[in-house]
Amino acid sequence: MQIVSKLPEVGTTIFSVMSALAKEHGAINLSQGFPDYDCSPLLSELANKYIGSGYNQYAPMPGTVELRERIAEIIQTCYAASYRPDTEITVTAGATQAIYTALATIVKPGDEVLIFEPAYDCYAPSIELQGGKAVYSTLKYPDFCIDWDDVRKKINPKTRALIINSPHNPSGSVLSKNDLNQLEQVVEGTNIIVISDEVYEHMVFDGQIHQSVALREGLRARSFLVSSFGKTVHTTGWKIGYVAAPQHLMAEFRKVHQFLVFAVNHPLQLCLAEFLKNTRNYSELKHFYEAKRNLFLKLTSGSRLKPLHSAGTYFQLMDYSAITQENDTDFAIRLTKENKLASIPLSVFYKEKPGQHLLRFCFAKKDETLEKAAEQLCKL
Repeated sequence: MQIVSKLPEVGTTIFSVMSALAKEHGAINLSQGFPDYDCSPLLSELANKYIGSGYNQYAPMPGTVELRERIAEIIQTCYAASYRPDTEITVTAGATQAIYTALATIVKPGDEVLIFEPAYDCYAPSIELQGGKAVYSTLKYPDFCIDWDDVRKKINPKTRALIINSPHNPSGSVLSKNDLNQLEQVVEGTNIIVISDEVYEHMVFDGQIHQSVALREGLRARSFLVSSFGKTVHTTGWKIGYVAAPQHLMAEFRKVHQFLVFAVNHPLQLCLAEFLKNTRNYSELKHFYEAKRNLFLKLTSGSRLKPLHSAGTYFQLMDYSAITQENDTDFAIRLTKENKLASIPLSVFYKEKPGQHLLRFCFAKKDETLEKAAEQLCKL
């Protein structure tokens, strides 16, 4: 039996490949974006509490009331924006499912969706699976900021949606107030939907403020706001995220959501709702990761790698051109095998390889892990 692949150019993600390579060669893994430390002991206690209390059957399709109310409180606290828990917030099985569902909700064959590269690897395949076309706008190097003139050139009557990601994976750049102004101008008077990937929303550094679409009434009215608890509370394996959107969009989103996952882990939703009553459990995250970033930069300051500015996320880009002119994938593989340190080559986030000499390192690691990794980098 033969089938025609819907994604003929897609293989195993680079994140899985590099993590497997790191395991095979006993390398320090700064590739895939997950911590090597555990979540809060209180969070574990709460998970056991709700599992032991019998909350082990289906949760309500849009998510438990308790967690949806908590999400509404967090958005109100952070952005002074009001979303109704009953009709405008849905709990999802992580952000990737949320983005896929949003695209499946609005994209029809022949539609175009504008994305910015380097782009997280789930965007384009999710568009293509709906029969849509991904249209690429390249972020300007070295700050990885949006070229709004290019965006305007690529917007046309076929443009159905636009995906933004801030803080940005893989570059660590963040959107500015001017970027939101430009975005509002671009979509004004159109039927373009904005999908805003904000999974690193609580990791913005150097005194900056995260520029969420929730801050602008004109953008809220046409946006799916996507976020993830995995990044916020160090539980990427729980795969729990959420979407906030105006009622008319959310009603259609839930029609698709119910046939993809129907419901998300019941006891862990209740666990998160209780844990996040304490606003410090998300509001202080930026200080934690800013300190991690600063430590990693200090430890690698004696190396031949040149760091680019990371204004958010838990990723750091490094230019290795002073060491070798190898392409980034070959160098990343060699670094893993020979120097026992795994990273992600930046070119995998592009449709057309840009020829830069950049690797992405995850600094969401124990201090001793970062020290060992920096020792290897300083030997290069």
